[in-house]
Amino acid sequence: MAIINPHINFNGNAEEAFMFYKSVFGGEFTKIIRFKDISGPEFPIAEKEENKIMHIALPIGKRNMLMANDVPEILGKVNENEHRSKISISTESKDEADKLFNGLSVGGTIEMPITDSPWGSYFGMFRDKYGIEWMVEFNQKDNEKL
Repeated sequence: MAIINPHINFNGNAEEAFMFYKSVFGGEFTKIIRFKDISGPEFPIAEKEENKIMHIALPIGKRNMLMANDVPEILGKVNENEHRSKISISTESKDEADKLFNGLSVGGTIEMPITDSPWGSYFGMFRDKYGIEWMVEFNQKDNEKL
């Protein structure tokens, strides 16, 4: 079955955001490539952008990867207040849902507090301090099928 891995664009703070995400999810980065790592005559990089992130990847769970990059200034800025797609996390327990919701939402805006939902799952939604929208859900019925 296919795996979907979210990829997020940042305006120069991808490394900061991913250090934060790593503090919540744990794990180690599988890849960090800076623009200076790919710079060359055919792809010159401005000095002020050398240390920005060209690609970063953090494994989440057993099969998922959260990835990102900084957008070079020549390509313009990412609108951090636009309605981006949400990243949905399905957890294996309420405790895990609470840990991730409470950790990732620090400094952000809670759109829907995590609680038992009308559709039968434990659910919450927020925009983190980097403008990324997240949904966290624990569904006992989904976990019983595994």
